[in-house]
Amino acid sequence: MGFTIGGIRDRRSSSRRRGRASESVMTVAEYTGLWGWDVVPGARATRGGHVTCSCDAADCPSPGAHPLSFAPSVPAGATLDEAATAWADVPGAAVLLPVGRSFDVLEVAEAAGRHALARLERMGVPLGPVALAPHGRALFFVAPGAAAELPQLLYRMGWDDARLDLRGLGLGDHITAPPSDHAGMGPMRWLLPPTLDTAGRPPEARLLLGTLAYVCHRSGGV
Repeated sequence: MGFTIGGIRDRRSSSRRRGRASESVMTVAEYTGLWGWDVVPGARATRGGHVTCSCDAADCPSPGAHPLSFAPSVPAGATLDEAATAWADVPGAAVLLPVGRSFDVLEVAEAAGRHALARLERMGVPLGPVALAPHGRALFFVAPGAAAELPQLLYRMGWDDARLDLRGLGLGDHITAPPSDHAGMGPMRWLLPPTLDTAGRPPEARLLLGTLAYVCHRSGGV
């Protein structure tokens, strides 16, 4: 059973819960239809006396930050109607993006990420989207394959012996997509939103890595 476009609009004003679900559908449709990314429904976390995960596993290792195992992914190119149909059974799910397909991610501390982003923009380096997680991490989208190549790239640049607070996310990893809540800590945000040019063609990691490594090193490593 799916939603029609008119049905989505009607449900938006019917209740706060359904309004949140409709906003998620619009977000999913944007990511799949406009940016050309696959989307995966994710678990949600709540914080009270302790963190609980909507997957209901008492020993969940990453509450509110993992895909729902029973929910299929929504493929790139899906329309609004298709997104609504896919989300009908998981209206409260977080929106997750699988890494390693359209992009990999270079993750650094927020302060280092902001500093590096400003330097890269001044230098005119081509950039992809950059997301900010609520626990103080900046995520730079780069071309797929970067995570697997990261040790070799750092070696070639002379950073292999440095202790850097920098890691690569690749095939098999997922990130929470803005503006979904990440692990019950708050919403993800964009430091540099995707565009039609950057969503499908993120830059090669080597173009950013030297600056990211330098700023991480100046920031104190790990």
